[in-house]
Amino acid sequence: MSAYVIGVDVGGTFTDVFVWDEAEGRVTTTKVPSTRGDQSKGFIEGIGQLVATFGDIRTVVHGTTVGTNALLERKGARTGIVTTTGFRDVLEMRRRDRPTTWGLRGAYTPVVDRPDRREVAERVLADGTVMEKVSPDAVKAEAQALREAGCEALCVFFVNGYANAENERIAVEAVRSVWPNAYVTAATEILPEIREFERLSTATLNAYLQPVVSSYLDRLESGLDAQGFAGQVLIVQSNGGVMSVGSAKRTPVRTALSGPAAGVIAAQAIATAAGVENIVTCDMGGTSFDVSLVAGGTPALAPQTAIDFGLVVRSPMIEITTIGAGGGSIATVDASGLLRVGPESAGSDPGPVCYGLGNDRPTVTDANLVLGRINPDRPIGGKLDRLDIDAARAAIARDVAEPLGISVEAAAEAILALANAKMAGAIRLVSIEKGHDPAKFSAMPFGGGGSLHTGALIKDVGLRSALVPRFPGVTSALGCVVADMRHDRVQTVNRLLPEIDAGALGAEMAQAADETEALVLASGTTFDRIDRAYEFDMLYLGQTHTVAVPVEMGEGLTREAMQAAFDAAYRTAFGRLLEGIPMRVMNYRVTVIGRRPAFDMALFAPEGGVGAAEARTGTRRVWAEGAWHEAGIYDRLSLATGEAIAGPAILEQPDTTIFVDPGLTARVDRFGNLVIERTA
Repeated sequence: MSAYVIGVDVGGTFTDVFVWDEAEGRVTTTKVPSTRGDQSKGFIEGIGQLVATFGDIRTVVHGTTVGTNALLERKGARTGIVTTTGFRDVLEMRRRDRPTTWGLRGAYTPVVDRPDRREVAERVLADGTVMEKVSPDAVKAEAQALREAGCEALCVFFVNGYANAENERIAVEAVRSVWPNAYVTAATEILPEIREFERLSTATLNAYLQPVVSSYLDRLESGLDAQGFAGQVLIVQSNGGVMSVGSAKRTPVRTALSGPAAGVIAAQAIATAAGVENIVTCDMGGTSFDVSLVAGGTPALAPQTAIDFGLVVRSPMIEITTIGAGGGSIATVDASGLLRVGPESAGSDPGPVCYGLGNDRPTVTDANLVLGRINPDRPIGGKLDRLDIDAARAAIARDVAEPLGISVEAAAEAILALANAKMAGAIRLVSIEKGHDPAKFSAMPFGGGGSLHTGALIKDVGLRSALVPRFPGVTSALGCVVADMRHDRVQTVNRLLPEIDAGALGAEMAQAADETEALVLASGTTFDRIDRAYEFDMLYLGQTHTVAVPVEMGEGLTREAMQAAFDAAYRTAFGRLLEGIPMRVMNYRVTVIGRRPAFDMALFAPEGGVGAAEARTGTRRVWAEGAWHEAGIYDRLSLATGEAIAGPAILEQPDTTIFVDPGLTARVDRFGNLVIERTA
């Protein structure tokens, strides 16, 4: 009997499904168009194409963009804030930054309007002393007023709650006693960390997303139940781990970069199995291009990110840089005669001109089609029977070629060159600007369109090679299957190192780890093992930016061990220590990771396979480097291990198309990946 583990990643254009049959040791994949308005419909439809009986499914792991889209489109719930007197405008003041740094003005509208930000009298000092106790009746009155004004969710934030959460706890209990639903967020429950703006922003966005994400997950669970599903649903977090549906409903802000994070986790697993330590992930979908760095086999984690200007989320997240350069990015010639590509996108609906669904402005996908890199008779995703190449040519001719006075082919190549330049810039941002040499890294393209641009990125950035996964179009869905369960916890300490009772602090951290591990175990998921990691945020007295200092708890924590760990971390970061200056411990962080059963990447290895000559299905004219070439077309999935194909060549498979540029060679490794390198 089959026992399925399924990963589902919902993007702006396609919903990707990855099915692992544990009993048979077999994987299958599919892509279906995402369903706007209710992603759960495309989700269930995609699974239904590969699994006949939902009762055979053991686990479904989901990477979702519901939270991301709600933030970017400002479509969260109307939210109220109850805060300390004098602090209602923290969201607007931010860090005194503005959208356009050098402009004379910069408009910004927070997600909560000023009338919905209410104040109550209370005060906790920075050392945790309660100077003025909060009145539950005053809190209830403000909550009732916000409810009557139409607020659906509410956030309680008191300025020094991280030092002592007692007033905030009293206020939250008062709110929950009169609030009609469960959408009440306490800032200290989400982030008990110093710095009021980051704490309020994160907690407010959590409240803002709760009704949207919770209702979506309710619809998803109901839809799965209606199909006879009786297994477990897990949700991918922005830190690359997974959590239960209940946790996702309580803390939806931790799903803000759910889908992109899943892709990075899959890329890390694929590269590690293939023996490649350093990769740059390149996730290209219909709307965006996401880039992340994995150095030494470890993804880069950022302590916070801004989903959009002013929408700051302070929570560990895989560091991902996103630009508007997807397959649906629209190409235009502006009033000054300059070609522009993106950030405006046609998305999946109406999509590129070649979809024939109403858009008449050319996109990156249209350019790839006109230059012969996409087969018009084999569109991915099952949405269309054929792509309209004539319409794509006409759109490029009208909007780009004629205004610039060049041929259609030159115009299409210019569109791709500009899109590639934007992608190369994003790769340089995460590599060269962080002190990494691109020549030591391999690109890992995935998403529906990433593999069409690999060769250009190798040449433009100077990358060593590219490693194209077996199923690049559904890599993020694979990431859902291989991701471990992870929960992070932070608490502000804010004391000088000599003032700290290290033994007591170590015991407090161990207790926090016990509580976090209980949360992991409560999910009911099977783990091979559970790991714990401990870390401090430390700095020298007078500094404002901290250094991450990992420590080993061992048989206990000592001040000497903390100082030695800080010295090592600071020297690694800056090359020297600052003698004679006291050290401050700002926060401690506890991470608990439940390691899920390992996925064997050897399942992707070609079974048998054929030689390049047998896998060749024909030829097609392809425009590259200013001229037409006769490129061989190959069935990628039928190629045997060790087979090599010199460019220009096109490798086709159901979930993507891979273009091997002139001067490059693609070789199949033992896991079914394609290694693309410069031809010797």
